[in-house]
Amino acid sequence: MYQLTDLLNLMARLRDPQHGCPWDLQQSYASIVPHTLEEAYEVADAIEREAFDELPGELGDLLFQVVYYSQLAREEGRFDFAAVVDGITRKLVRRHPHVFPDGDLYGPLDQPRLSEAEVKQRWEAIKAEERAERAAAPEQLSLLDDVPNVLPALSRAKKLQGRAARVGFDWPDALPVLDKVREELDEVLEAISENDPEAIAEEIGDLLFSATNLARHLKVDPEAALRAANAKFERRFRFIEQALREAGRPIENCTLDELDALWGEAKKIDKQRGC
Repeated sequence: MYQLTDLLNLMARLRDPQHGCPWDLQQSYASIVPHTLEEAYEVADAIEREAFDELPGELGDLLFQVVYYSQLAREEGRFDFAAVVDGITRKLVRRHPHVFPDGDLYGPLDQPRLSEAEVKQRWEAIKAEERAERAAAPEQLSLLDDVPNVLPALSRAKKLQGRAARVGFDWPDALPVLDKVREELDEVLEAISENDPEAIAEEIGDLLFSATNLARHLKVDPEAALRAANAKFERRFRFIEQALREAGRPIENCTLDELDALWGEAKKIDKQRGC
């Protein structure tokens, strides 16, 4: 079987200035980013569908993105794949002192086990130390600085809220967050009544942000929850399309009441299947 060194060699060959692939030679860090995001979502999709026979291929596609960035950096003399491996290994050894108390990756395994809460507390303390070290630079860093802008909006909102919560800027529990959701919904209605498109967009954004905060307090991943809702909508709408196709009726000729009745049937089927 091919090994990691073979993949690194393949990447170097693809980027060979004289004999490489014309498409690969045209790529840059920025041009690869959309592919990286797409590959990450395809990994998530395979896991959600429990398509584990597809997962090795999807993980390979994602790994190739890391190899690609590393090759570009090596060509520019910035770093290489070995530096990426070294960096993540050092960071994880440092962040797991309960597993590697002396900082030795190959140290003894007979370490006392910590509770999940103790592990999380140590993890957060170490990450806080790392941020403090970065903040010692000439420019003071914000607690929010390393939350990537390219994250999906729901995921980024959750991370921003979580960061603020670390210093106590948070609701005590879910109930006041639910009140905030209702408040934001009222403000959406007010903006609609005033027929103000900019205000409507702003208030809907606030509503989504508050709904994300509610999900966070209830220990729900908002991105995963919305993906599940998308899948449910798609499943039920496809049922409507199939039912009308079997009846020989174009969907465009149906009334909303007829479509809603079929939607109700789809919901019943979902309940019977435990969906």
